[in-house]
Amino acid sequence: MENYVSNIFFAITLVVGIGYFVMNVRKLIRNIKLGKDVDRNDRKPERWKNMAKIALGQYKMVRRPVSGILHIVVYAGFVIINIEILEIIIDGLFGTHRVFQKPLGNSIYGFLIGTFEILAVLVLVAVIIFWFRRNIEKVKRFWNKEMKGWPKNDGNIILYFEIVLMSLFLVMNATDVTFQQTGAGNVISQFLAPLFQDFSSDQLHVIEKATWWVHIVGILIFLNYLYYSKHLHILLAFPNTFYASLNPKGQLTNVDSVTKEVKMMMDPDADPYAMPEDSGEEGDPEKFGASEVTDLNWVQLMNSYTCTECGRCTSSCPANLTGKELSPRAIMMKTRDRLEEVGNNIDLNGGEFKPDGKQLLDDYITREELWACTSCNACVQECPIGIDPLSIIMEMRRYLVMEESAAPQELNMMMTNIENNGAPWQYSQMDRLNWKDE
Repeated sequence: MENYVSNIFFAITLVVGIGYFVMNVRKLIRNIKLGKDVDRNDRKPERWKNMAKIALGQYKMVRRPVSGILHIVVYAGFVIINIEILEIIIDGLFGTHRVFQKPLGNSIYGFLIGTFEILAVLVLVAVIIFWFRRNIEKVKRFWNKEMKGWPKNDGNIILYFEIVLMSLFLVMNATDVTFQQTGAGNVISQFLAPLFQDFSSDQLHVIEKATWWVHIVGILIFLNYLYYSKHLHILLAFPNTFYASLNPKGQLTNVDSVTKEVKMMMDPDADPYAMPEDSGEEGDPEKFGASEVTDLNWVQLMNSYTCTECGRCTSSCPANLTGKELSPRAIMMKTRDRLEEVGNNIDLNGGEFKPDGKQLLDDYITREELWACTSCNACVQECPIGIDPLSIIMEMRRYLVMEESAAPQELNMMMTNIENNGAPWQYSQMDRLNWKDE
C-alpha cells in the first residue's frame, strides 16, 4: 500500500512539474509571436549546419578556451547524465528499482552509470571553477552595471542548482547497497560509500530514497526555473541558431516603400506603382522602425529570450570599451524585460494588451545607447549562439530618424547634404572636383 501511495504521489508531482513547464512554454511562444512576421525558412541546409555547428557543437564557445571547454563539460555532462531521468520516471511510476540494470546487463548498465558518475564529477569541478571566476576572480564582464540584482543572483543560483543535483546523484548511488554490491558502474560512488559505513541498511535506504526524491524534484524545479532564467538558452539555442540571419554581416534590411522612392528618384521613368520584386508590403508600413517590442520581428524577440547574459558581446563592443553608455547585452536584457511586461499585461487583461503608458524606447532603452553604437557587428560576431543585438538597435534608430526626425545633428546634416548634393559634404556636385586644381 505504501508503494502505491508513493507511486501516485510521484505521478502527481511529475504531472504538476511538466504541466507547469508546458504552460510556461506556451506563454513563451505566445510572447515571441507578438513580433512581426519574417521568413527565415530559406537556405535550410545552411541553417541545419549552423545549428549543428554552433548550438550542438559549441563551435563559437571555444574561441575563449577556458570558459568554452568548461561550458562544453557542463553542457555535455548535464545532458548525458539526465538520460537517467527516464529510468527514474519508470521506477517512480511503477515502483521498480533500477529497471534498466537487468535487461541491459551489468556490463552495459555499469558502463553507462560509470560514465554518468565521471561526468558528474567533471561537472562539479567545472561549476566550482565557474563560481570562482564569477565571485572571487570577478571577471569584468560579469560585473557590468546591468548585472545587478536578479541577473547577478541568477548566475549563482544555477551554479548551486548544478552542484546540488550532481552531489545528490553521487550520494544516491553511494547509499544504494544493492548497486554498490554489484560493483558495476560505481567508479566514483565507491569512494563515497565508506562515508556512510556507520549507517544501518535501513538508514542507508532512507538516505538513498530521500536523495532520489530530492534529485527528481530538483530536476523538475530546475526545468521550470529555466523560463525565469538566462539559462532558457538551453532550450532556445537550437531554434535561435537555425533561424539566425544568413546575410553577410553589415547588410541592412530595406523598407520596400523607401526602396521604391529611391528607385523613382534615380529613374524618373519608373512605374510609381511598382513595388520591389517579391515584396510583401502594400504601400507604406504603419510605422517605420521600432519603438516597442511588438514592432520588432519574432526572431529578434526570440533572441532576447535566448540571451545567455555571458557578456561576450559587451566585452567586445568598442563603444562600451571606450566608456559609452551602450552595452549590447543590456539591449537584449531590456528587450526581454519589456516583452515579459507586455506578456504579463496581456495575461492580466484577458488576452488583450491594455496601454500602460510605456514602451521599449526611452522607458527601457535610451537614445544615448542607440546612437553610441558604431554598427561594427562585433557583438553579432562574438555571440556564441547567434544573437543579433545590432538589428534591434538599427530598427530603433530607423524609428528615430524616419518617424521623429530625431537623429543627432551631425547625422541630420549629413543626410541633408546627401539629399541636396548627392554626397555627405556641404558643397554642390559641380564643385566636387575642385580639389584637383589646388
